Amino acid sequence: MNYKYLNIRMLPVLLGVLLLAGSMRTVTAQELRYLHVGQLQSGFMDWGTEYEIGVEASNMMQWPTQYGDRQFTSRSRLMWMGSKQFDDPVEGKTKPYKVVGFGPRYDVINQGGMIFPKSIKLIAKAEPPVVIVDKKNGTSNTLYDKPDEIRPDLPCDRMIEITFNTSMGVSVTKRILAFTQQNHDSYFILDYVIKNTGIYNNAGAVKAQTLNDFWVYFGYRSSFGGITSGWNSTWGDFSSEWGASSLYHDFGNPYRPMQDGLRGYYSYYSPISGGGRTGLTSYDQDWGCPKQDGGGKNLNGVLGSAKFSGTATLFASKSANEWTDDPTQPHTTAYNNVDDDFLNPPYSQYDEVFMRKRYGWMTEGHLPQSEREAVGNQYYSAFYSAMKNTGGRYGGFQGQGYGPYTLAPGDSIRIVVADGAAGISWEKCREVGANWYEYYKGTSSPKLVMPNGSTTTSYTEYTKAWVFTGQDSILKTLRNAVANFKSGYKVPSAPPAPKKFTVESGGDRISLSWEGNAFSDPHFGGYVIYRSEGSIKDYRSEYVKIFECGKQNITSYNDTSAIRGFKYFYFIQSKDDGTQNDVTPGMPLYSSMFLTMTSVPAFLLRPAGNFLEEVRVVPNPFDIRSRKLQFGDVSSLDQIVFYGLPPVCRLKIFSENGTLVWQKEHTNGSGDEKWDSKTTYGQVVVSGIYILHVEVTEDVVAKSDVYAKYDVVDDKMQVKFKTGEKMVSVGDKVYRSGESIFRKFVVIR
Repeated sequence: MNYKYLNIRMLPVLLGVLLLAGSMRTVTAQELRYLHVGQLQSGFMDWGTEYEIGVEASNMMQWPTQYGDRQFTSRSRLMWMGSKQFDDPVEGKTKPYKVVGFGPRYDVINQGGMIFPKSIKLIAKAEPPVVIVDKKNGTSNTLYDKPDEIRPDLPCDRMIEITFNTSMGVSVTKRILAFTQQNHDSYFILDYVIKNTGIYNNAGAVKAQTLNDFWVYFGYRSSFGGITSGWNSTWGDFSSEWGASSLYHDFGNPYRPMQDGLRGYYSYYSPISGGGRTGLTSYDQDWGCPKQDGGGKNLNGVLGSAKFSGTATLFASKSANEWTDDPTQPHTTAYNNVDDDFLNPPYSQYDEVFMRKRYGWMTEGHLPQSEREAVGNQYYSAFYSAMKNTGGRYGGFQGQGYGPYTLAPGDSIRIVVADGAAGISWEKCREVGANWYEYYKGTSSPKLVMPNGSTTTSYTEYTKAWVFTGQDSILKTLRNAVANFKSGYKVPSAPPAPKKFTVESGGDRISLSWEGNAFSDPHFGGYVIYRSEGSIKDYRSEYVKIFECGKQNITSYNDTSAIRGFKYFYFIQSKDDGTQNDVTPGMPLYSSMFLTMTSVPAFLLRPAGNFLEEVRVVPNPFDIRSRKLQFGDVSSLDQIVFYGLPPVCRLKIFSENGTLVWQKEHTNGSGDEKWDSKTTYGQVVVSGIYILHVEVTEDVVAKSDVYAKYDVVDDKMQVKFKTGEKMVSVGDKVYRSGESIFRKFVVIR
């Protein structure tokens, strides 16, 4: 198992699975790769699809990830393949039905005998940027965005390529394409090539036969609990973590035609009833899952689940011998019962009754109503209970089946689908939710402007209307995917992100610098920098633009608006000149924020000293026998710190006989600098007396917010400051270039 790609949060779950699987000869542990470069982010498994082992386990279909890694939209997936009259080489007899696959749940007993993973790798178009905060790795994205291969001719920005064989004798190559351009970063394109190779076991044994009435079936279990519920439940109903309130609507020709031929489905969070949403007294109060218990600034009423997910079919082979798109596929689009017994392990591929029922789901065709239409204007939970009690179809699970095909030995088919998420922006979730909250609590009645510009006094209709703009958003997202696919993946790209982004904490500023590689792009239009205070990729995060420039070749910026005592996170984006946008003409295209987003905080350091006499060395003497007591940090055992420094100066350390041991330019505006008690060449210094020489290298003038120790007003009403024994006015020089001071200290080893 390739542990370097394993999400640490899934270890407890997988450990149990692997311990059970260890005794099974045919079971192999799955590997994962991640697509973490757009607003839609997810993990993918080498067994062909992502099964239910706790939503957090594989970081499935997060959107919008800018506002949290728990913004899930999917609970589980499945991929089944089936045929009739299959000559089973294991049992040595012809089976009327054979269905193999993976999902929606893991079957420790049977799974390893159906799917045989061969390879999985993450491929990138270019090396990910290097992000440094205070001289160390500054981004957690290196845990996920670590390519196995760089391929400059890649048609997308990232691609996961998976290959596996099956006990049915079909081999699958699955490619998941991800794009960072903002019009295309909320969907993945999943491209499947399914070939009859005859390979039916992990050893590579071959049984050549024609597969008749062959079908491919994908199943989807949506979940929009995300940040609102789950193991760390916040304000939503826990059952929404399992998708208990998700509704599905399928569309396409000929059953529910779309004007432009779009074919697929979408799903969304429908209101929860009963005690799960305490205090909500009507159906319409729960649209978007508003935070009804408040939460402070910009969190009162925030809509935690105002989003939609969906898929669209981009291509499905007419036949094995005709690789043109069949616009009538998929031939099955039906919702089914998520609690059906045969969705739960064990999944025996040799149980003929079981296989017949699965094959029946795959080949069912189209229903006269989608699940959304069947439920209508009622709580889904009420529909669910009524239908389940009477043995009816209650849903909770959406399937799409492609077939029938005839696959002779060596034949193959191709199926391509787009899988995306969309909805109202997180900023709009805060705005609409805040208005909802005021009405719900009865504290005020703000003006309610509907999406069409009209006004209303019904806060429930207002919220529902805004939530349902997500329906248009998901359809637009899927149409963007269709256009991208039809263009041969020729959508324009923004200039590349800076290859390196560096953030350095300072005493009076936080310094940002970056490589200017984007400047050479023919459509380069400048840079933009955003900052978040206190958190990043969290539903409470707020991003503020602090810098933007045009086509100038600028590669640095000092954030002087930061406040001492707060943590800050940043990202930088390259932008184009606005001439390429394929969806919104005139709007610049931006490189992905996630490529440079810092996850290590920067902050203002201790302020610079007020005068040279404040410079001191700590500890003095430095005694190796007491080093564990000096700073309480194992990483700082050999550390000596110089305090009270001028904001800009040159530091030199000499031995007692005058030999230069170490030097550094101190330029971050703080009053501190650390020395690891090593020479410039990396040698640990010996015991002895050492001399620190501090030379001011830049004039510094008095500023009331940094250098003042005591402020007074003289008889001319002029504000002055006391620095040391001197009285100086704002603008007077506190440090003069060329001034210097010596400090002697002792090292004992």
